[in-house]
Amino acid sequence: MTDDLVAVTQKNGIAYVSLNRPKKYNALNYKLFKKIDLCIKNLAKDKSLTAVVLFGAGGNFSSGLDVKSVMSSPLDAVNLLFKWLPGNANLAQRVSIGWRRLPVPVIAVMEGICYGGGMQIVLGADFRIASPDCKMSIMEAKWGLVPDMAGLAGLRELMPKDQALMLTMSADILSADQALRLNLITAIEQDPMAAATALATKLSQTSPDANAAIKASINKNWSASIRQLLRRESWYQVRLLLGKNRVIAAIRQAKNAEKSYKKRQSGW
Repeated sequence: MTDDLVAVTQKNGIAYVSLNRPKKYNALNYKLFKKIDLCIKNLAKDKSLTAVVLFGAGGNFSSGLDVKSVMSSPLDAVNLLFKWLPGNANLAQRVSIGWRRLPVPVIAVMEGICYGGGMQIVLGADFRIASPDCKMSIMEAKWGLVPDMAGLAGLRELMPKDQALMLTMSADILSADQALRLNLITAIEQDPMAAATALATKLSQTSPDANAAIKASINKNWSASIRQLLRRESWYQVRLLLGKNRVIAAIRQAKNAEKSYKKRQSGW
């Protein structure tokens, strides 16, 4: 699936999703927001999907919001931020939190620059693998704004509140080494795409239902009450025990490591 702004290719159940405005450092204009949102919705429908690798074309992840483009159309700005209910995600937020809601592992490949809105998007991924020369920043405060793309949902799970405040208020540009020390990224690799592919391939050897349940359980239970945690764990386990992929996982361990899993269940 390819268009002028987002390219998606699939190989062995892994979707490779590219932000595709390399001449603009993959800056986020309204059309790109729409294409990312549509891409996430399409991927969510694909039960054969086992993992996603998300990256930016041209050696940069994203320079952030294309302010000039978005602000040139007041209607686009309104559509970007509009929501029916305060607790719903608007378009700007869905391109980050949407990756958290996909029932498969999502791995962001970070190269070049990853600023502002780009950083908000990768915070929605489950893993972030950066090149040694990657530069990143939660940059909205530089423009007198608050980050409002739901990246905080991931950021608050990665580091203490004082560090999150410091990064967000200062809008400092971090090196990959600094980001790793702060737990903002998962790993630094000389070839982050190869490392992401290797990780996606490894995770694809686990039952797709187990991966979906694990991701949902950890994301939903991370700050939940103990009662909610206990309820969800038991419900997910019952669903897995009744599913075909649990039996296949046992067969893969005991007899036939090449036996294929069934497509993922719905509703995780």
